[in-house]
Amino acid sequence: MLLDFDKLGGLKTFLVALVVLVCFFLILPIVFIAALSFGSSQWLIFPPPSWTFKWYQDLFADPRWLYSALTSLKIAAMVTVLSVVIGFLAALGLDRGRFAGRDFLRALFLTPMILPVVVLAVALYALFLKLGLAGTTIAFVIAHLLIALPFSIISIGNALAGFDRSIEDAAILCGANPWEARLRVTVPAIRHGIFGAAVFSFLASWDEVVLAIFMASPTLQTLPVKIWTTLRQDLTPVIAAASTLLIAFTILLMIVAALFRKGRKA
Repeated sequence: MLLDFDKLGGLKTFLVALVVLVCFFLILPIVFIAALSFGSSQWLIFPPPSWTFKWYQDLFADPRWLYSALTSLKIAAMVTVLSVVIGFLAALGLDRGRFAGRDFLRALFLTPMILPVVVLAVALYALFLKLGLAGTTIAFVIAHLLIALPFSIISIGNALAGFDRSIEDAAILCGANPWEARLRVTVPAIRHGIFGAAVFSFLASWDEVVLAIFMASPTLQTLPVKIWTTLRQDLTPVIAAASTLLIAFTILLMIVAALFRKGRKA
């Protein structure tokens, strides 16, 4: 190998220390939030004077928080399904298609990843106001789908690029029609890419706050929006409890995705 990590000497120690510091810097805010959610003080004080589960009890006893969490879950689930289906069709067309403007279309699909979210949010808000969709579930799903779709196209597109198409052609030669071969041969073969697309699409919707703020209404709010609006009104530790659960669920999904990839490699 051109670079052997075990033979770096003093540089090896420096790199390890640098990685530890970066990880510590990234994890520390999460640890603080989790600790504040168990603090007995009614204000966000660190270190907490003592420990309690009171704020979690208040969180689960408040129907407004539960409704916001269920709203986030429902919207994220719909976005995930639509993102995977549309992303698969788009990735298939971009991978198999030979037409003018294919590279431009690919770049267009990925535009939401580089466009500032607030710009996209303002544009969508103005559009939905004219269409009478502001503050509706449809508006949430469309807005979140725009930022989730690029993840699906990239993940599924990479899986298709590494797929041996001759296997699909063999299925067609054995009597399957093209779409039957794609659904029964190609889809199972690229399931790792589809699973990755589903996870990242779900998280893109589940954690999104900027678009959700513009799409929200007094009667329809996702969990991140509920956290944001409550934070502006009162610094109650219930916010820390809700944030901790939001982070924990995100981490759980990432662990599941990592185990899936590990199982696939094994």
